[in-house]
Amino acid sequence: MYVCICKGITDTQIRAAVQDGASSIREVRSALGVASQCGKCGIVAREIVRESLDSLPGAEQQLFYAVT
Repeated sequence: MYVCICKGITDTQIRAAVQDGASSIREVRSALGVASQCGKCGIVAREIVRESLDSLPGAEQQLFYAVT
């Protein structure tokens, strides 16, 4: 599905950018140009990035340590 009409960016491209190492909406914006013109796609793009990061292997693992 098209997320950013201004730049012609799809949800698949956003997910691929996360798979390729982008770890924030800022990095995805830098790589693809999504949400860099009118900004109306920003909320949806941010949600796709968040979902993609959460689905990465090991994303559910938390680092816990004792505070002394």
